[in-house]
Amino acid sequence: MLYDPTEHRIRSFVTRAGRLSIAQARSIETLGPQFCIPYVKAPFDFTQAFGRTAPQILEIGFGMGDTTAKIAAGLPDKDFIGVEVHTPGVGSLLKLVGEQNLSNLRILQHDAFEVVTHMIAPNSLSGVHVFFPDPWHKARHNKRRLIQGPFVELLVSRLAPGGYLHCATDWQDYAEQMLQVLSEEPALKNTAEGYAPRPDYRPVTKFENRGLKLGHGVWDLVFVKRQDAS
Repeated sequence: MLYDPTEHRIRSFVTRAGRLSIAQARSIETLGPQFCIPYVKAPFDFTQAFGRTAPQILEIGFGMGDTTAKIAAGLPDKDFIGVEVHTPGVGSLLKLVGEQNLSNLRILQHDAFEVVTHMIAPNSLSGVHVFFPDPWHKARHNKRRLIQGPFVELLVSRLAPGGYLHCATDWQDYAEQMLQVLSEEPALKNTAEGYAPRPDYRPVTKFENRGLKLGHGVWDLVFVKRQDAS
């Protein structure tokens, strides 16, 4: 049974009242009407929103948006739907959209569970990115982690056959949990023997680069939806 967000659940995020810079606020005011999509509890026509037919990639939790902007700029033949709950991150990504003239990116500021459930049509996505989600590293908080079986099942239902799910984390125990959860989803197939090499399209963040220099690990997982999966 697919995840039902109307049921009581533990959220994987905590809404923070982050400080909004003048530039971020200005970007929301000037670019938000064009690039932000309001949440609606109904299937949404993203093809119409982008004004073209192209492979669509969903990114969940884009943070301040640097990685999202770089990927969108490097893959202009694909359209990207970024979901983030924190306003400063939305403003930051909108600022990058304006500076880099990115036309292949739209933003939703809402809970990803509800966006995927109500706005994304089944079998419509070419890919899903979940990069460095909150690890909730204390054992008693592990239940808050985003990558859990029911949510993965929901994501897979929105992927077209052959579409991919790409997760990345710098917490080893979360990487192990991700690998187990994704491997247990029958509609998915691992593209590697365990963890995958970092795909070229995912840039190394400044934070990640600092960690790598200190000997910290980073784990990428790339699974594809089986062609015979519904």
